[in-house]
Amino acid sequence: MRRVEQILKHNRDFVEGKEYEQYLPQKRQEKRIVIVSCMDARLTELLPKAFDIQSGDAKIIKVAGAIITSPFGNVMRSILVALYELNADEVIVCGHYDCGMTGIDPKVVVGHMVERGIPKDVIRTLHHSGINFDRWLTGFEDVRSSVENSVDIVRNHPLLPPGTPVHGMIIDPKTGKLDLVADGYDHLEQAAAETK
Repeated sequence: MRRVEQILKHNRDFVEGKEYEQYLPQKRQEKRIVIVSCMDARLTELLPKAFDIQSGDAKIIKVAGAIITSPFGNVMRSILVALYELNADEVIVCGHYDCGMTGIDPKVVVGHMVERGIPKDVIRTLHHSGINFDRWLTGFEDVRSSVENSVDIVRNHPLLPPGTPVHGMIIDPKTGKLDLVADGYDHLEQAAAETK
């Protein structure tokens, strides 16, 4: 049986057995946060447990390395939609230790694309059309600096609702331990004190 057929068979059993009922959102959403997290499979179940998130508490945006690269890209758009339309009122950027984006080399990634069948002339055309693979496919050297950079992009966005706390955290993918690297409440208090 092919993978998608296996998924659909399981899904039929899941729905018929009403297993979905345990995942229905609670009537009252308590946390009202949006979390930008890495797509690492180790975090799929661990991150919600480590954050004590129940169904409906948070909007979780998963992206490679929890990296926000553009103030007007898809990740930032999703954050703004969560804040303005989906009842979130705080943002957490949560990277993780032992991340596959650490030290990723764009040239190696492009090499893998070619190995898997992308013609070299397509790569050349994209390069000459202005696609900067070194910027687009780059990772980071230090997860803490990466989280701080992403937090800065969100905090300084001109469309971020004033007074929105933006936090940065790093999760241990083995234990779920959270390290706070950017406290959004402190940042707001400091900004308020500076304007007095």
